[in-house]
Amino acid sequence: MENEKAKLANETNGSYGGKIELKSVEVRLQNLTKEFVDKAGKVTVAVNDFSVVIPAGKLIGLLGPSGCGKSTTLYMIAGLHKPTGGQIFFGDDDVTNTPPEQRGIGLVFQNYALYPHMTVRQNIMFPLENMKVPKEEAIQRAMEMAELVHIGELMDRKPNQLSGGQQQRVAIARALVKKPRVLLLDEPLSNLDARLRLQTREEIKRIQRETGITTIFVTHDQEEAMSISDEIVVMNFGIKQQMDRPQSVYEEPANLFVAKFLGNPPINTYNAKIKNGQLVIQDGTVIERGFEVEDQEVILGLRPEYLKISTNGKVPAVVDLIEHIGRDTMIICDIPETDQRIRAIIPSEKEVHIGQQVKFNYTKLFVFNKETGERLR
Repeated sequence: MENEKAKLANETNGSYGGKIELKSVEVRLQNLTKEFVDKAGKVTVAVNDFSVVIPAGKLIGLLGPSGCGKSTTLYMIAGLHKPTGGQIFFGDDDVTNTPPEQRGIGLVFQNYALYPHMTVRQNIMFPLENMKVPKEEAIQRAMEMAELVHIGELMDRKPNQLSGGQQQRVAIARALVKKPRVLLLDEPLSNLDARLRLQTREEIKRIQRETGITTIFVTHDQEEAMSISDEIVVMNFGIKQQMDRPQSVYEEPANLFVAKFLGNPPINTYNAKIKNGQLVIQDGTVIERGFEVEDQEVILGLRPEYLKISTNGKVPAVVDLIEHIGRDTMIICDIPETDQRIRAIIPSEKEVHIGQQVKFNYTKLFVFNKETGERLR
């Protein structure tokens, strides 16, 4: 099975030769849909009318919970899944029905798919051997890529002699050695420990910048996606929720799902309502005015870092738990006369104690329609 995956990874790495500089290409997905039908005839829509433009030369993260359709989207771009509907363009080329080996893609799987019986050099060179590239040229190109990913001194080792991070670099070098137009990474850091994940994601960003290759990176880890992506595409149930620069998505979420999915600790959410243009919480307190929308039930969202302890704060609370998280402190508080709690991040020098009554003001809040999740403010 491992050898089959390695063969597949090599076969889908494209067919473009040249120097180490790689040509970037825009990837355009138009109304892309993928349905799976099980033996009982039940239809599951994994990707639903998905349209997005991935700029040439950028690193784009496909982000979402397990089962949201991000890997299925990646495999359709790679040509490993045939779309039920829609089109895929690399630049002006419609590659929707183009075989994987003719698309010019480099694919790195979650488990790296290296040949265990081959050395690092042989693993990197294998795609070039299939292309009948002269041996001397293949050796040179493999060494160029090994130097690019900083494993030049490991060329004679076998995969089982390498760390997980080193194996990941071999897989990336093999994916790049054919000079593909697009690099595809499927959960590339999930098998690494925390320290290696941090180090390897920085390496992936460096490699992408140095080569200039259009890169699509699939992950369910928001920190990974936000730390290295030029833009992120947040997905849920096969549908694009939002695409923008990571900080823009975080600071200006399009809907309640995006607001909840991004953020650690998570956003505080509360039932509220808009009545006569005013935002009113459960105890009747008016939080904000000036809403030019019809009266409705809403969800109020407050990120923990938006909250500030203040003597004239609008939100009363009682400190229940204190957690020290490095330079900051997180406090978890109960809101009197409700079953709701609130998390706030405060400076570590701010002293509070369990049972203390506090009041919060906020620097920013979000308001979402309770039924649709659409953001109103």
